[in-house]
Amino acid sequence: MKQVVQNYKSGELAVLDVPVPGCKPGGVLVRTAYSLISTGTELMKVSEAGMSMLGKARSRPDQVAKVMQSVATNGVPATYRKVMGKLDSYTPLGYSLCGVVEQVGTGIDDVKVGDLVACAGNEHALHAELNWVPKNLYARVPDGLAPRHAAFGTVGSIAMQGVRQGEPQLGEVALVIGLGLIGQLVVQLLTASGVRVVGVDPDPARCELAERLGAAACGDPASAAVEAAVAELTDGHGVDQVYLAAGGGSNQPVELAARLCRDRGRVVDIGKCRLDLPWNAYYEKELDVRFSRSYGPGRYDPEYELEGRDYPIGYVRWTERRNLACFLDLLARGSVDVEPLVSHIADFDDAVETYQRLKDGELKAVAVLFRYAEHAEEGEAEAPAVTVPAVRPSGSASTPARSAKAPVRLAFVGAGNYATSMLLPHLARRDGVELSTVVTTTALSAANAQRKFGFAEATTDLDAVLGDKSIDAVFVVTRHSSHAELTRKALLAGKAVFVEKPLALDQDELAGVLATVEESGNDRLQVGFNRRFAPLLQEARKRFGARTGPASLRYLVNAGRLQHGSWYLQQGTEGSRFAGEGGHFIDTASWLLEADPVSVYAVATSGNEDLQVVLRYPDGSTATISYVTTGAAGFPKETLDLVADGKVLRLDDFVRASVFADGAAGRKRWVSSRLPKARDKGQSAELASFIKAVRTGGPMPVPLESLVATTAATLAVQAGLAGGAPVTLARAR
Repeated sequence: MKQVVQNYKSGELAVLDVPVPGCKPGGVLVRTAYSLISTGTELMKVSEAGMSMLGKARSRPDQVAKVMQSVATNGVPATYRKVMGKLDSYTPLGYSLCGVVEQVGTGIDDVKVGDLVACAGNEHALHAELNWVPKNLYARVPDGLAPRHAAFGTVGSIAMQGVRQGEPQLGEVALVIGLGLIGQLVVQLLTASGVRVVGVDPDPARCELAERLGAAACGDPASAAVEAAVAELTDGHGVDQVYLAAGGGSNQPVELAARLCRDRGRVVDIGKCRLDLPWNAYYEKELDVRFSRSYGPGRYDPEYELEGRDYPIGYVRWTERRNLACFLDLLARGSVDVEPLVSHIADFDDAVETYQRLKDGELKAVAVLFRYAEHAEEGEAEAPAVTVPAVRPSGSASTPARSAKAPVRLAFVGAGNYATSMLLPHLARRDGVELSTVVTTTALSAANAQRKFGFAEATTDLDAVLGDKSIDAVFVVTRHSSHAELTRKALLAGKAVFVEKPLALDQDELAGVLATVEESGNDRLQVGFNRRFAPLLQEARKRFGARTGPASLRYLVNAGRLQHGSWYLQQGTEGSRFAGEGGHFIDTASWLLEADPVSVYAVATSGNEDLQVVLRYPDGSTATISYVTTGAAGFPKETLDLVADGKVLRLDDFVRASVFADGAAGRKRWVSSRLPKARDKGQSAELASFIKAVRTGGPMPVPLESLVATTAATLAVQAGLAGGAPVTLARAR
């Protein structure tokens, strides 16, 4: 299928061929009829992409701060790869469309194939021929409403949420500053609510349009006519509400709002304009400044948007989906008219030219629609689902050696930040490796990975990949909740599997993986516990040497706080943060102590933010892992001390290591001779070991028993927290 994309690094716009998105549970696959260009938000993004790197940094200081924090935590090279990987990727455009339901996912019963729906979301209502849209981001289009009008649903919801924040009442007077697409809709919504409106915009054509659509008067912000109209309509008191629907770097809108608003009036920010509030003016009138967040309650809440968990109507009357449905109803009843706002309708194939004309100012427009090729008619049969039978290996725990000249063919399931910054760069330049297929649930991420790393194919069809007998190994680099199930499927298909941590999120998932190993006879499994492969730690362990007595290990992990909205915080589906990451540190401790733990004791601070995990080993050794999120951001993320037999091994965040020893020959000290160029946490060496095992048929880099023991110990932490007592671990079989 085709999709409009932009490379944020170069500014390039393109209509790209990408895989068709899969129809996941909890949503529908929609074939687009019309999609709307946001001449404000989207053109701002397009313009930013054309800036120099310095210009981009100046326009997004929030992102610069994140980069600097990443440098402190991960070092310059890793941060550079991550940032450049994000910048040099195609990103989607669009967030408002109307189309026909082509396929219905499980759990959906409010629409059927052939229904016309309006869709929202900058990850789901894209300028693309097909989109997968979750339940709370679509609404059925009322009978008789034209698809091109229904395509305004999302921007209409944005305007409606802004008006709701202003709490207009019959007979009030409002000022709308900025008469672009959102401003024009705000004017109509206010007029429909019985509010008299004065509009402000430097463009006379937009002022004239707003007056045709119901505004009492409109004019240039610098003209005396605006102030005169406000004085006449309000008897000199000032307007009851001001809606800031303007953009740009001028502070004029907020200053004008203060001058024309009445005492204790309301100022609502809908657009993205400068907000240097003049303190005296806002203080003296005690103005109520409010912000309107996008389409309404539910926006940026993954449980609402992705998992379909609605808010009870008794507590939240107007959610983003209810706003969407309400705006469609107003359109259908003629209370709002969007036809006069349509400046241009372009064929979807002409998308790049249309954006360029808008950017250059050649095309003056309030609203522009993309018109797609004729969509499938109602009742068209769905494509049948493909079920690939499980491919069971012979039962041998090892595979025959391959020809030394035959490349190892790999498939990646998932192509997110970790895969593209920490794994694929090492594999793409490794001799004897062929990147065969990348599989993702979103079409564009697969296309990006194919372009950047040279995959032969990109798809959203996992079954086809597992059924491809030429693929030797499958990498599972998806969200945590899918790891165990995808690992099981790949093992049953006879593939060697590299799964990023964690292997499982609960005991049932772990038992399911082990049952699959037993059933298939395929134990060709590696979990991404990379730290034991780190060259600096390997050298330090060698220098430490053998030990005769029990050891004491302390591991401080300064994990830091996660950003709001991170999927790591979705504990209901993705498990606790320690369940997702803790295996790294347990595996490292067990590797250094050369054994698997026999018991786990865990305690936590209030709210389970900081954890203390104590592992006990068969020879009496102990490892204490302090996993903290409340530490200083500038402190190193990982520090480790191993003490035994008069020796101490010290690791400082994979940039420096040292070993101290007392013995008959006196005191000895080894310190890593120089700081490495980057924090090497072992990914490259781990991947080399895995590829070698797949190529030669030799043993996997880490024994299955160790992988299982580490996973069981990680899961035991949650059980220990709940029970308040040590958890004894059964020895892995």
